[in-house]
Amino acid sequence: MPRTTRNRLRLGLGASAFLLAAGLVPAPAGAAEATDYAITVDPAAKGPRIDDTMYGVFFEDINRAADGGLYAELVQNRSFEYSTVDNKAYTPLTSWTVSGTANVVDDEGRLNDRNRAYLSLGAGSSVTNTGYNTGVRVEEGRMYDFSVWARAGSGTTLTVSLRDADGALATARQVAVAAGGWAKYQTSFTATRTSSAGRLAVASSAATALDMVSLFPRDTYKHEPNGLRKDLAEKIAALHPGFVRFPGGCLVNTGSMQDYSEASGWQRARSYQWKDTVGPVEERATNSNFWGYNQSYGLGYYEYFRFAEDIGAMPLPVVPALVTGCGQNRAVVDDALLQRHIQDTLDLIEFANGPVTSTWGRKRAQMGHPEPFHLTHVEVGNEENLPEEFFARFQRFRAAIEAKYPYMTVISNSGPDDSGSTFDTAWRLNRDAGVDMVDEHYYNSPQWFLQNNDRYDSYDRGGPKVFLGEYASWGNAFKNGLAEAAFMTGLERNADVVKLASYAPLFANEDYVQWSPDLVWFNNHASWNSANYEVQKLFMTNVGDRVVPSTATGTPSLQGPVTGAVGLSTWATTAAYDDVKVTDADGVTLLTDDFSGDASQWTHTGGGSWSLQDGQYVQTDVAAENTMISAGDVRWHDYDLHVKATKKSGKEGFLVAFGVKDTGNYYWWNLGGWNNTTTAVEQAVDGGKSTLISKAGTIETGRAYDVDIKVRGRQVTLYLDGQEWGGFTDDRPAEPFRQVVTKDRKTGDLIVKVVNAQSADARTAIDLGGAKVASKARVTTLAAAPDAVNKETETAVAPVTSTFTGVADRFTYTFPANSITFLRIRQR
Repeated sequence: MPRTTRNRLRLGLGASAFLLAAGLVPAPAGAAEATDYAITVDPAAKGPRIDDTMYGVFFEDINRAADGGLYAELVQNRSFEYSTVDNKAYTPLTSWTVSGTANVVDDEGRLNDRNRAYLSLGAGSSVTNTGYNTGVRVEEGRMYDFSVWARAGSGTTLTVSLRDADGALATARQVAVAAGGWAKYQTSFTATRTSSAGRLAVASSAATALDMVSLFPRDTYKHEPNGLRKDLAEKIAALHPGFVRFPGGCLVNTGSMQDYSEASGWQRARSYQWKDTVGPVEERATNSNFWGYNQSYGLGYYEYFRFAEDIGAMPLPVVPALVTGCGQNRAVVDDALLQRHIQDTLDLIEFANGPVTSTWGRKRAQMGHPEPFHLTHVEVGNEENLPEEFFARFQRFRAAIEAKYPYMTVISNSGPDDSGSTFDTAWRLNRDAGVDMVDEHYYNSPQWFLQNNDRYDSYDRGGPKVFLGEYASWGNAFKNGLAEAAFMTGLERNADVVKLASYAPLFANEDYVQWSPDLVWFNNHASWNSANYEVQKLFMTNVGDRVVPSTATGTPSLQGPVTGAVGLSTWATTAAYDDVKVTDADGVTLLTDDFSGDASQWTHTGGGSWSLQDGQYVQTDVAAENTMISAGDVRWHDYDLHVKATKKSGKEGFLVAFGVKDTGNYYWWNLGGWNNTTTAVEQAVDGGKSTLISKAGTIETGRAYDVDIKVRGRQVTLYLDGQEWGGFTDDRPAEPFRQVVTKDRKTGDLIVKVVNAQSADARTAIDLGGAKVASKARVTTLAAAPDAVNKETETAVAPVTSTFTGVADRFTYTFPANSITFLRIRQR
């Protein structure tokens, strides 16, 4: 994911503005009349083959997706390893309360070198764990398995209990701990009541040491030991994904590349390294999570491989390339360390595929899986923003992997965005080197997805294939799903280029959110599908085997000029502005302000603190994000904007806005954004941003820059210190009517997939090109209000199945407003 420090949470979109922005689609008046369309299918022509692995899922431990999520462990901080390195608010006793005396110790008495902290519990004392969310979740009649590693010099008796505020949740258990060294002890509970606010308590009659205090539901997914939370795993399985990409994401390409050892100083903020995550759970080295919490690695590579196998999906692991990203942007220069990581990747393939006589194949067998996992793809790196440095290291990995395992597909990437200098450089390097597959990532507004259905139409059919490893529009409302569905018709149409695609992120625990939107939401007792999930499921369970070429008429579009006021802003930076001037195309002054008087022409709509200082307008809050002030008329068009801007302090540069309609709809030139690494123009549509043009660049502190923006129609040209920096034309129609047709070889069905992302019905003449078809079609429809959002207690977006009896070689079907419709038509 293109991770920045910016708040990406819960970006909302108005009901229809994303379709209507900039006059791209005319607004319906009241109950809009149906719009007429035509779809023409050519069943005799052969379109691209669609692989069984076309659609998959991407799992990253973000939003507590692993611990407190898919990993079924109910005890938080079970090994007392939480640290301020993970989160400044953490202590080794986070999620624990103590009655009596207890302290966390890191000394030679530890369980093992890779599990360095343990609890020293005094005689007659107890500790109680609060679990995740509101507490430990138990259900009446269900069984729960408790285990603990304990050491007591003279022996002791542990009393283990489950309670909530209303009393006992199960009969307490007595566990006898023998005198001597560390040993594992186990017992089980049957819950007598259902509660989402349980507490697990462990009391000791004598002084004892405890570690790995664990409570698992017996009923994990497929009843696997050290298993997965059943409802969450079942939601993934219900998608029938073709692949599972794991474990990240920013977990992979951030932090130290060193191992967890005495030699490295027991690094606690490491990149995700697979060898840390296999073997007995009590020996898996804890690590800081990039997203601000601890990761236990109870859910590790073995469990990922096992889960992919359980659901019939291709495993697709991602390994670090020794170039950090996600805002860190450092290339590690240590050839020995690089070679160690390359060897680790070769060992990973052996762990997945090697015979039980091999070193790592034996480790897999010892963990319970002597059969190979049939790994065929491995990805090196994730969203590196230093393309030259990344690619030099990628080539080292690729050469070593292909030399030993020539059947492996080694996947590269194109950086964190859909365009820009990093993207262009990365693609050039990948193309010139004949790389098999390139991973693209982007998160954009719904409008962007509607505008870019044809993105892959012009890609080189003979070049590297595309893995769309992460994508989403900003939001979990149905309008986001509609835009994504429209885009997915383009992915399928280009299945000869786009070989793999996965929405991201997959999971979010509603009480621990770092990133939104997400596919599945949950807490400690429930889970629910987003509207986006329902879209993904509809496509993933109705893929087909081959594209049947088809064409469709479009929606008449209205192209007006870029209109709006002007604005100034900052992001985690203080900056000063002066000499603002706006003139129309004829040179007539529309606005001028040298801030020698007051600032009455400006309206403050963002955060931060603005004040007049020495004839400049200064934003002084270095922590504030999006501090927008605006001036002028929202009807302005065809104008020139000049401003003098100076960065005072902070992480980034400054932001100069134009085409400002309101707080969620504008363009801005972001100079020195992304931790002062990139300059770009972004467009906001109802709060969701898309990047229109991007280049590497930094802004110097204390230097005054002359910023000029020329707006003519829908063409915008940008100048920095009198030199043309770049420009763009925002003239792509946000087409709301999209379709694709595929054929299911097994059933013989033609699958006509239509997205109608507008407030009018789409009355459509469908010509099947002479195909002999049955008169009945099975119809699956997703239709809802654009702002509809699924919640724990309310499912506003869900599929409805029906039968349509009017199918013929030529027939008419009316697709409802704001709908996604799949017609499965049996060929005779």
